[in-house]
Amino acid sequence: MDRLRVPLFWLAGLCLLLAVLVECASVAVMGSAARNLDVGTPGWAIRYLPVLDLLLLYVVALMGLGLLAPRAVVGRAQGVVTLVLAFFGLLAAIVMIFVALGMLILMVSLLLAVPFGTIAYMALWGTFPVGTAAATLSLIMVLKLAFCALLLAAHQRFLQNKGLIILTAVSLGATWAIGFLQGFPPSPLAAIADVIGALVIAVVGAIWLLLLLIGSLLAILSALRSVRLPG
Repeated sequence: MDRLRVPLFWLAGLCLLLAVLVECASVAVMGSAARNLDVGTPGWAIRYLPVLDLLLLYVVALMGLGLLAPRAVVGRAQGVVTLVLAFFGLLAAIVMIFVALGMLILMVSLLLAVPFGTIAYMALWGTFPVGTAAATLSLIMVLKLAFCALLLAAHQRFLQNKGLIILTAVSLGATWAIGFLQGFPPSPLAAIADVIGALVIAVVGAIWLLLLLIGSLLAILSALRSVRLPG
């Protein structure tokens, strides 16, 4: 009962990877349902989900590397790799925040600029593909729930990893919140709610990446001190 069920662990990682791929390019999954969209994935918020889910996938990948390589080797490389990825990920998240914020300001400004701005807004974003987005989110949620179930079936001790549990809960909560934001307001306002969801996801992702960057930097400094102490 205490042994890790390795095949279930890899299946869990595969489910999470598929969820990220759907978030990045759902047109390949949704097919003709997205024919009226000018982008592969409906809306902004779904395309922003990888900010969180790539972090979760990275954590799972580190666990997988621990099964394939000696822990000492993984431990030495983990700090530097995490520092680099967190730094560039944080820069990307900051850019995404400003892009989403700029789009939100543009949308609201046009909507309130009666009558011509409102007409332009309605022409550009007045019809949001709520059904397509809901179908995409449903598929993503199913894959994430399958990831959780398979990971728990692989070993119950994963429940003791607080960072993994919190990040998984944030990912599931963000997916549900996007569906709520897209479906709750009237159709003309769904696009604005979608961009708000994307902005929140980017901010949460940036905060998480900042904490990861600080943690990895402190770990590297601690390791350097321990190396110097014997001399």
